Amino acid sequence: MMAILATSSSFLIAFMILMSSELILQISATNLTCDPIYPPIKVPVSATDVELLQFAVNLEFLEAEFFLWGALGYGLDKVAPELPNGGPSPIGAQKANLDNLTRNIVTMFAYEEVGHLRALNLTVGLFPRPLLNLSSANFAKIFDEASGYSLVPPFDPYDDSLKYLLASYVIPYMGLVGYVGANPLLIGYDSKALLAGLLGVESGQDAVIRTYLYERAEEKVAPYNITVAEFTTRISELRNRLAGCGIKDKGIIVPPQLGAENRTETNVLSANSYSVSYSRTPAEILRVVYGTGDERTPGGFYPDGGNGKIAKGYLNT
Repeated sequence: MMAILATSSSFLIAFMILMSSELILQISATNLTCDPIYPPIKVPVSATDVELLQFAVNLEFLEAEFFLWGALGYGLDKVAPELPNGGPSPIGAQKANLDNLTRNIVTMFAYEEVGHLRALNLTVGLFPRPLLNLSSANFAKIFDEASGYSLVPPFDPYDDSLKYLLASYVIPYMGLVGYVGANPLLIGYDSKALLAGLLGVESGQDAVIRTYLYERAEEKVAPYNITVAEFTTRISELRNRLAGCGIKDKGIIVPPQLGAENRTETNVLSANSYSVSYSRTPAEILRVVYGTGDERTPGGFYPDGGNGKIAKGYLNT
């Protein structure tokens, strides 16, 4: 009899504990919070954050216009006329001859870049869109410089899907490494949250472009006797030369000693010896996108230079 009572008591205690646990869980569930945990220094956006994030606006304008025009045949002046803030329309932008798959991907990229500009506008504000040169001639010059001679006929990014994605290889990666470089310099929690979100999408875009090209790595780009992989290597080497700060850029196929853990030739994601993304400073980025190797001498995609305090600061020195 005592044994039965003891057993019953044990079950009763266990049952009460279980019911208490469920009650606690129910109470906890009603008090769930989704608010972020802010750091001790509660600064949403610092003054230096504004400068760093506004520098990125230059690149976001470039990407938005290139993708919008390539996919749709028109740009921000039609899609979101308030965002250019009175800045001049791009030079030479046009609709590309894309297949359906590529057009769908590029259209998504385009609207993502519009969203990026809206997010930056909400957090740090936008300056007027700088003058952008998206002409075939400008891209032809870049590919000539990367190749070391004049391609015949001149490279035209709007000619077909493959050439357009090779031209796209030139652009988003600079935004990616720029965001990585700015990350440790930001102070405000809103600034850091925005940069992390932007970086995630920029990285994804670059990965899609590189994967697309990797699938065609050994294909020769008509009418040139140059493979897709070789073109990516040439563009990456040109950017390294212009930036002047060592290897921070690699094509889609590399020697094993430059691959992940020094074991792979596949380089769909460009990263350093620890498989961590490279970073670049604003000066390095300007040297590349200006195409001059000098952050004080505009050209390339920005004939009149970039806008914002950082870019303008270099032009005034």
